[in-house]
Amino acid sequence: MAGSEPVTSPDQHKPGHRRAGQIGAVLSALALLAMICGNHEGRVEDIWLIGLAALLLIIVIGDAVLRRNGLRS
Repeated sequence: MAGSEPVTSPDQHKPGHRRAGQIGAVLSALALLAMICGNHEGRVEDIWLIGLAALLLIIVIGDAVLRRNGLRS
């Protein structure tokens, strides 16, 4: 039995590439916003593109704020 310590795999202990993920999310948001200049007629597509880009940026900003305040490891 593991006792009070949870059983984890060795891959879970590797440090992640958080900075690369943040840069990728910001670049993806910029790419989504660049798609607004496409050849579509309705505004529904624009709303979805702006909404998804905003969601990505909110996640990145929220993660940075939580890490700065010490609420995430």
